[in-house]
Amino acid sequence: MRMFRILFTLVLGLMPLAAFAHTGVGHTTGFQSGFGHPFSGADHMLAMVAVGLWAAQMGGRAVWAIPAAFVTLMVGGGLLGIAGIPLPFVEEGILASVLVFGVLIAGAYRLPVVAGALIVGCFAVFHGHAHGAEMSSAMGAISYSLGFAIATTLLHAGGIAGGMVCKALCNEKVTRFAGVAITLGGAYLAAYA
Repeated sequence: MRMFRILFTLVLGLMPLAAFAHTGVGHTTGFQSGFGHPFSGADHMLAMVAVGLWAAQMGGRAVWAIPAAFVTLMVGGGLLGIAGIPLPFVEEGILASVLVFGVLIAGAYRLPVVAGALIVGCFAVFHGHAHGAEMSSAMGAISYSLGFAIATTLLHAGGIAGGMVCKALCNEKVTRFAGVAITLGGAYLAAYA
């Protein structure tokens, strides 16, 4: 129970940083802007760390396949955003991803790798679209996309590392409590969106 309180407090403490990382914010071109985008909003950070955490919790091929599916389809969604192709419910899709990923971790759901990849991939399109739609023009789109793909990969790696540490040193309850904290963080963001 103590670990749950610590995780819950940490998530709530980071919420003031949750000035959503989405369209219409400042100058957005090049690698640095793309790299910084996933770190500029709690919704993206929670979802991307959760993908890695869930992949580690599932184990096996999921450790690389789940994050790879997310990054690949996120880049595809980013291209849609850069091209100006509208996608309905982007913000709602991003918030739903935090809630769903948190529930998957909290419930310790171990799905077939293909099913898990499809779930994260569908939500990744929303995240990518938000990244791509932030671009002010197609100039620098490649370096911008590379930046947000690398940042996302790092966030996934952080989640995987956390999941592996929990597997090695703790019990499953700690990982599941992290899922509860992610879900609560998503609910908080949804309530104040």
